[in-house]
Amino acid sequence: MQSKRIFKCFVVWTCVLVALAADTSPERSQDKDSPANHAVRVEPLPPVATFSIVGFDPNTKELGIAVQSKFIAVGAVVPWAKAGVGAIATQSYANTQYGPLGLKYLAQDLSPKQVIEKLTADDSSAPKRQVGIVDAAGRPATFTGKKCNAWAGGRTGKNYTVQGNILTGPEVINAMAEAFEKTEGELGTRLISALEAGQAAGGDRRGRQSAALFVVREGWGYGGFNDRYRDIRVDDNPEPIKELRRIYELHKTVFPQPKPTDEQK
Repeated sequence: MQSKRIFKCFVVWTCVLVALAADTSPERSQDKDSPANHAVRVEPLPPVATFSIVGFDPNTKELGIAVQSKFIAVGAVVPWAKAGVGAIATQSYANTQYGPLGLKYLAQDLSPKQVIEKLTADDSSAPKRQVGIVDAAGRPATFTGKKCNAWAGGRTGKNYTVQGNILTGPEVINAMAEAFEKTEGELGTRLISALEAGQAAGGDRRGRQSAALFVVREGWGYGGFNDRYRDIRVDDNPEPIKELRRIYELHKTVFPQPKPTDEQK
């Protein structure tokens, strides 16, 4: 009798496991690449509330992101880029899967707008997210969820997008856009100038802590082995943009901008 009861229990549990494995409910049948299927949620998390700019230089084919936040080591979270593909800033309770997945979708010839639609479609926390994308053709798109902390919003222009949350107001992103459009020189110079203008206009209303610049260009990384051209981070500083500018100018002295070869043009 004891062996029969054990056998019955084994059969019941086997059926349960088979049923779970075969579950095709909507919750279990999402795109395997969707952010929902990659996210490991650890709550509560501090919001990556910040202002950023994503830009493209059609002359050199550089793609880059500059970002500042009252958040430690923002450069480890927000900026993502791949030469010849695109650049992405993911922020506001940032879903870092937006970075690699977004670049993957861009490489599949989806437009920045289509990529944002795909990233946010299966993300239950999309109303709290903010993301900006520019592809290797200079096409921009930005998204601000309705539940982002005020003031929050974004703006796109030729070859760039700016976005921010917990800002003093829309004047921050407007100043950033104007500075990027008017500044001449390397992409990195224009991106940092946009940050400086955003900070001068009010910036993050909580204050300042970290900043980062990430610029990619095929063959312009150290030794020509990769695309990581400018990767500069200020993780904890009372004046992070000022320090970012100082390091950037030093970096330019040590690693001046290469001249594109005929193959790279």
